[in-house]
Amino acid sequence: MEETSERAPEEEFPELDRHAIEVAVSEWFNGTVFMERPWPEAERWLLVAVLGLEMIMGVVGNCLVLLVKVMCRGQFYCRYWLPFFSLTMSDLGCSLLIISGSLLAMLTRGQRSPWCEVVSLLKFAFITSSIGSIAVLCVQQLIGMASTRSPLFVVMVAACLASWVTGVVFGSVPVVYAWIRYDPAEMLCAVFWENSYSDMLVYILCAFSICVFLPFLLIVFCSLLSATGCCSSCNSDHEADLSTVSPLLVASYMLCYTPFVASELILLGMMDLSPAPDWLRTLSSVMSYLDCSLNPLIYCSHQNFREAGLALLWTRRKPLAEPVLTSITRHDV
Repeated sequence: MEETSERAPEEEFPELDRHAIEVAVSEWFNGTVFMERPWPEAERWLLVAVLGLEMIMGVVGNCLVLLVKVMCRGQFYCRYWLPFFSLTMSDLGCSLLIISGSLLAMLTRGQRSPWCEVVSLLKFAFITSSIGSIAVLCVQQLIGMASTRSPLFVVMVAACLASWVTGVVFGSVPVVYAWIRYDPAEMLCAVFWENSYSDMLVYILCAFSICVFLPFLLIVFCSLLSATGCCSSCNSDHEADLSTVSPLLVASYMLCYTPFVASELILLGMMDLSPAPDWLRTLSSVMSYLDCSLNPLIYCSHQNFREAGLALLWTRRKPLAEPVLTSITRHDV
């Protein structure tokens, strides 16, 4: 007669840690989105350090950029302030909300609902607003400066707003249809496809065509025309304008978001709905966050903007000047 006994889950699967199982179960019942694969401690703390550095650089750098743009506007030449302001607000929002959310998720090993859904929505909104702002900057740089009362300026304002609105709309679709769950590789909540390949195909193609591919075509088209000299705004003041950093902004965005686009293209090619490799999804998050930290450094590559920022910091820290003898008056007694 064979003796039967029930094995505990940790005895049947010795590779699973008892503490990890208890934490996962408790977090599931407490409303935390389940984390499938825990990070090794060394890799986790390395990512925590990287995310913390990117968050500090993004928040501090973009706050300083906003201060310089608002308080030192007369010390440097910036004809196209609208897309620069929209891009800076997008980078600052991403640093404050998205990077900090990923950092907190790495520390707590998960994200709670509804913050999970909010982060997923805002991340796509910041992605589309960034590339939309860069596209508007390239278009304005090509066609020249428009008066704030002209219809062309109204079109530019509408284009910047549209980049934000479309990002919010497409970012809310996965939230409404409950396609969101925590992805430990991306270190935040992301869209996961488990049932329908057709839904995934339609959503990604529509989102990328409207929010990413169309602004990308505008950027490439305007950059090529500007490089060939077909630019109506090219004058003696052009070299001193802050818009001269736009090629660096474009190059930084393309470089930092290449892993993100590659992971989405790999997903499109997987008929079984399996996601891209974990290392690529992690790299896509780290690189996209890096773009928010690099843009303030790109602004500082402009000499007049850098001098205005240094002057602002110096005058804020400069002590009161000591009395200086300027003249001597002789009085007869």
